[in-house]
Amino acid sequence: MRRLRNRPLAVFAALGALVLAGCGTDRPTPAGEAASTGSGRTVTAHQLMRLTTVHQETGMTLLEGPVFGEDGRLVVVDVTAPAGEPKVMSVDVRKKTVRELFTDDRGAYTSAQFSPYDGRLHLTDFAHGEIVSLAPDGTDRRTFFTGEVDGARMRPDDIAFDQDGNLYVSDSLGMSEGEARGRVVRIDRDGGKATVLADGLAAVNGISFDIGYRGLWISELTENRISYLPVVQRPGMAGRHTAVRVDGGIAQTDSIAVDADGNLYQALHGRPAMAVYDKYGERLATVEVPARAKGLESATNVAITPGGTKAYMTVSGPAGGYLYTFDALAEGVRQSNGG
Repeated sequence: MRRLRNRPLAVFAALGALVLAGCGTDRPTPAGEAASTGSGRTVTAHQLMRLTTVHQETGMTLLEGPVFGEDGRLVVVDVTAPAGEPKVMSVDVRKKTVRELFTDDRGAYTSAQFSPYDGRLHLTDFAHGEIVSLAPDGTDRRTFFTGEVDGARMRPDDIAFDQDGNLYVSDSLGMSEGEARGRVVRIDRDGGKATVLADGLAAVNGISFDIGYRGLWISELTENRISYLPVVQRPGMAGRHTAVRVDGGIAQTDSIAVDADGNLYQALHGRPAMAVYDKYGERLATVEVPARAKGLESATNVAITPGGTKAYMTVSGPAGGYLYTFDALAEGVRQSNGG
């Protein structure tokens, strides 16, 4: 990573950690290399538009957290955007236009999602270990949660809401030190209480509820595995277990989305592609950016149109930050958006 000029120390350190965590840039995997074992068809994603170019101040751009608002526009964050440039963007995918929704001189925002409780847009600030919220129009910034959780400040990466508006966070604690100290943290919908649900995770990254809100799919970037964590216990059900092992080569497991059929869309850091599995771990498909698309290195996340199958994937690299589209295997739901 290039030297980041004129950046606060906390943000500098956080962005350095993000490169290791999958929120950065690596060498692309050679075209045709499998993301995992097993069968599955190939789905080709098509370029919709470029949202960003590489920032001179940070030496990179990285799009994340796509989520549809009630106005039908797609909200996207740029993790490495410097002060004064858009850190949260609002995209009209039909007109192919983009405008700034929010910026500041402080945060490194890695995910976005609207709360079903109050309708506000919640962002994870990886640099400062905080969750902040905005009004849907990008105004009225508030700190939703800050401080230590069980004696340690979080490195919040992705988020998921339950149906009551309680927030679940993938906490990448220990990632920069190469230690498996990551956690899944539940924060009450008023931001007043935080509880650790799971710990000992290796650079935990993606997090999404299953279709019935009974459990969480979580990915550990440095272990290339997806685990299932029950949050509603049923008779005979055990605790967290490994659900899918992703053989990604140099690519690693990033964010997770879930469609209306319960299929998992596992984004890959280090390869502009997504691996799609059913809830039993069967490989269904690989979503690929065409090999001729140069300078794209990671597909970080996806949003599927609510009630439709049009999917919008965030892809980034030295060529810039892009939206690519493809047809999802099933319709979009809350778990298909943001986080």
